[in-house]
Amino acid sequence: MQASSNPAAVEVTSLSKEFGGFAAVKNVSFRLRRGEVLGFLGPNGAGKSTTMKIITGYLRPTRGSVRVSGRDLERSPIEAKRQIGYLPEGAPAYAEMSAHTFLEFVARVRGFGRREGRRRAQAAIERANLGDVVHQPIETLSKGFKRRVGVAQAILHDPPILVLDEPTDGLDPNQKHEMRGLIRQMASDKAILISTHILEEVGAVCDRALIIARGRLVFDGTREQLARLSERHNAVKISFDSEIAPNYPVALRALDGVADVLADADRAELTVIAAGGRCIIQQVSRLVQRENWPLKSLYVESVQLDDVFRDITRSRPGAGAETSS
Repeated sequence: MQASSNPAAVEVTSLSKEFGGFAAVKNVSFRLRRGEVLGFLGPNGAGKSTTMKIITGYLRPTRGSVRVSGRDLERSPIEAKRQIGYLPEGAPAYAEMSAHTFLEFVARVRGFGRREGRRRAQAAIERANLGDVVHQPIETLSKGFKRRVGVAQAILHDPPILVLDEPTDGLDPNQKHEMRGLIRQMASDKAILISTHILEEVGAVCDRALIIARGRLVFDGTREQLARLSERHNAVKISFDSEIAPNYPVALRALDGVADVLADADRAELTVIAAGGRCIIQQVSRLVQRENWPLKSLYVESVQLDDVFRDITRSRPGAGAETSS
């Protein structure tokens, strides 16, 4: 947990939301601090967008509370909402307006005078890199550019907190790179919550990740902590120039810290599974060198976060959960 000198910009406590008899969000709690980019992940229908709508004041929770910059969202909704820039799902906008006109309209709605509103709109246009399409009607824009217009309106008033629902949705690889660069740049003095279903975003821009499944928080931690949940964390892959001798798996299983050895005879490969994710590369390397096995390659296998994500979102609610806040 970070020091109290950096208090939570957003504090969510025991949040639940029910629609009739359906519980969309179930007892979710977490904190987001200034200077932090927090990835909010989960399968479709897991409760991500509902949670973000509650945080931004669009929906009222059934139970629980949200504090924004120290303000209770229920008791001081206007003051709390002023602290937030929100990119909602779908980024709704007036289709017949140009991006430029729409952003000037947003500036006026937020209370800026004509001159300051124009300055704010232009600054947001430049940061979101909208220059080529800024005078086109929004309805004529591609999905990617519509998302960028949505991001521009979210950052126009320079809020200390950003809540971005799928900010890179519909962007091509170059646009994704630009958007991630913008998010990293803004993260120096803002608290940013990003909803996504793409685990690639965690490594690209996020300091920490939350994973929600069936309305419940099942993970809260760093990318490294997420990787450690994999049974293949620190697994060692060995490939050979010739076929696998029967004694190879036997000798490897006898090593301290080895949980199992998986063989792929067709590829002449062994995967050495580490017990509890321990680092076993040194003892495996020493064994291979001592026995002079006909080695082609030996390396620590990279964990596929998609596999971890599937495991913890398909398991029982709460399984594998960690908390770092």
